[in-house]
Amino acid sequence: MNNLLSIHTVRFIVLILLQVLVFNNINFMGYINPYVYVLFIALFPVKNNRLTFLFLSFLLGLSIDIFMDSGGINAAAALLTAYARPIILKFSFGAIYEHQAVKFNNIDFGQRVTYILLLVLIHHLTYFLLEIFNVSKIIFVLQNTLFSGIFTIILCILITYIFSSKSK
Repeated sequence: MNNLLSIHTVRFIVLILLQVLVFNNINFMGYINPYVYVLFIALFPVKNNRLTFLFLSFLLGLSIDIFMDSGGINAAAALLTAYARPIILKFSFGAIYEHQAVKFNNIDFGQRVTYILLLVLIHHLTYFLLEIFNVSKIIFVLQNTLFSGIFTIILCILITYIFSSKSK
């Protein structure tokens, strides 16, 4: 239990530091930014307490907001993404999720991409809707969601494969 707790604590801190120090400074073509801290929400164990998970997701987003001075947008997007995660897990993994047997190192590539894609899509759509907060700029919101989402998905899949191959 202590080993599992320490792994998630380290992941929490490392993802915050990576997001704040590295990924927030990437601004490709003026509006494409990766938000890889979504990986904490994606990789958090399925069997753990849901209320604790929602609180940690909120705390993750709030920590990013404090460093970015973004007024709670990341906290809202992270909390909504964490709240929707059980539905996405059931959609992506089906019966495996119902038996609480999801192991991210053992799932196939298609299910992993679907899962990360849906989480990132919900997070980014929420984030950019709250950031821009103007219905007349919905095309700009969708454009930001699409391009930043693609960049984030590619980075998240690369990061999960790099670190899961070392543990095998």
